[in-house]
Amino acid sequence: MRIIKSIAVALSLALGACAIGAAEDDNDRFPTSESYPAGTMERIEFRAGVPEQWRISALQTPPRAEADWKVVIITGTPSWSEYWAPTIAALAPNREMIVADRPGFRTSEPRDAVRDLAKQADALAPMLAHRAGQRVLLVGQSFGAPVATLMAQRHPDQVDALVLVSAYFGDRGPTARRLVGAGELFQPMLPRDFRNSISEMRAQTAQLPGVWTALGGLRQPVVFIHGDDDSFVPLAADQRIAAEYGHTLISVPGGDHFLNACCVTDVIGAFEQAISEAEGREAPQPPATQPSDPDPSGG
Repeated sequence: MRIIKSIAVALSLALGACAIGAAEDDNDRFPTSESYPAGTMERIEFRAGVPEQWRISALQTPPRAEADWKVVIITGTPSWSEYWAPTIAALAPNREMIVADRPGFRTSEPRDAVRDLAKQADALAPMLAHRAGQRVLLVGQSFGAPVATLMAQRHPDQVDALVLVSAYFGDRGPTARRLVGAGELFQPMLPRDFRNSISEMRAQTAQLPGVWTALGGLRQPVVFIHGDDDSFVPLAADQRIAAEYGHTLISVPGGDHFLNACCVTDVIGAFEQAISEAEGREAPQPPATQPSDPDPSGG
């Protein structure tokens, strides 16, 4: 039993180190909110948009009067909002941003995994609230991509554009296959966040038909961004999906699965690409050229 527990501990550390750092409060790859000056970002709580009204913890920029776009991040799995701190800190003054620990992770309720993607989408819908005149860019990272896709479908009047970062729609690369396979063997012994992560990943496949329907019905601009050195989700998987549904895909040379750590500038560039596409659709179109009226004099 002691050997099994040691293996489980080693696995949880491996999952953390490979996926998102050894622990949220002890890592050197992902600067967290404490790494930045006071006022750069703030921790808040809100009530989930489901009958259970779970308490959801989130990190956001302070309100910015000049921000005409609000960026809403739906994180991957495990869901740790602090690892988006570098992106928050790099935002332009005319952008606001909020990123939550999804239900079942960190200090967000409930204690157990929420395996239903649609319920996750409904729970996080309060993040879409925005000021009059402000628009919303919704961003789904990895496992958060299908959740964000469902949110965009369910709230078309609140979501103006969508970015999918290292999107995970069931296609696992070699690192993900190895870690998830090991995680399933020792799931009961893993810490809560990793245990819930394995649980929701196992439940995703059966729900993907509804996600594909949602993606096919979106009318908002959709931009994919993916690193070409991603060993968790193959670049080819998102290339195939983006091509099939007719959406833009940005490939990041040397980028791994965690673009919010390695490639913040590229991620923000994808945000601006989606915003540009949304705003471009509203550009006034020149009137169609009409044939001249015939000259009544016959000239």
